[in-house]
Amino acid sequence: MRVKRNGKVVYQESRTFDRKTLARDWSARRELELQEPGALLRIQHRGVTVEDLIDRYLDEFGHNFGRSKRHHLEYLRTFDLAERDAIELTAQEIVAHVIERARPDASGRRVQPQTINNDLIWLRSVFKTARSAWGVPAALESLNDAAETCRRERLVGKSKTRVRRPTLMELDSLLDYAAIPSGKRSIPMTDIILFALFSSRRQDEICRIKWAGLDPRNRSVVVPDMKNPMGTKGNDRMVYLTDEAWSIIQRQPRDNDRIFPCNAKSIGTRFHAYCQFLGISDLRFHDLRHECISWLFERGWDIPRVASISGHQSWAMLQRYTHLSRQEPHDKFLGWNWRPVTED
Repeated sequence: MRVKRNGKVVYQESRTFDRKTLARDWSARRELELQEPGALLRIQHRGVTVEDLIDRYLDEFGHNFGRSKRHHLEYLRTFDLAERDAIELTAQEIVAHVIERARPDASGRRVQPQTINNDLIWLRSVFKTARSAWGVPAALESLNDAAETCRRERLVGKSKTRVRRPTLMELDSLLDYAAIPSGKRSIPMTDIILFALFSSRRQDEICRIKWAGLDPRNRSVVVPDMKNPMGTKGNDRMVYLTDEAWSIIQRQPRDNDRIFPCNAKSIGTRFHAYCQFLGISDLRFHDLRHECISWLFERGWDIPRVASISGHQSWAMLQRYTHLSRQEPHDKFLGWNWRPVTED
């Protein structure tokens, strides 16, 4: 039996039978089956695994991904689900993967529902790309059915809104500790913490900004590859700097093309170690970004002006970082010893 398209054989299949009538019945049945929408594509791509699709997705489009998305997709390849046929994958297999992910490990720790939800989010991206870019009919319907079940049964969930803000006492402790002279401390953690606090920049963005991108006239800086849901690579954005952030930049040595020539991972590691040593619980470097944005609103800045500092393009996203406090004064850092001296 052969299937032709525009005069060319696109698929052929054969079987041997003892009786001619059986052969005719099989041929007629297979012809009807192959006429169903997507049937021929499913046969042509039979055997393509979830891991195959993830590998191709990373190879062809991974240069546009942020670090977290790439690492999560690479981690997905280590599970049994990655060995399944991407076309024949069932909703039951996906739900089973989610349930297994939710089981506590030997030490009793559990993977958070929002982390497991990322499995489904990134897998959906892979399947959608496979269908539209490569013509592979990945089991998107099964994935959507499984995701609906997992949400309904609360096996997965959205990330919780984080409202943690550092107190002045915590910041004093961190900056005092970071300022202690040490031959091992080549990273200017004091200025980096202060810069994050008054610029709202992420740790990897702090390490990427360059002197060439600084505009003294407008007191702005270009942030290369700023994080963006539509793609980080090449998303260079100009943002304005607060007076405090500007003064911190001005005291940095100009012996490198980058203003803060440090490794972003090292900054995060140091910050975490400082918090552990000082007994400061549940504080992350990224919380300094939340603190800056909330502080600007508490000072009475409007949305467009705050967004010009933070780089957000919508109020919905900016709102996630805004956690106003009724206990704080209108300017939390007014008169604070660590507040950088700004020019008049």
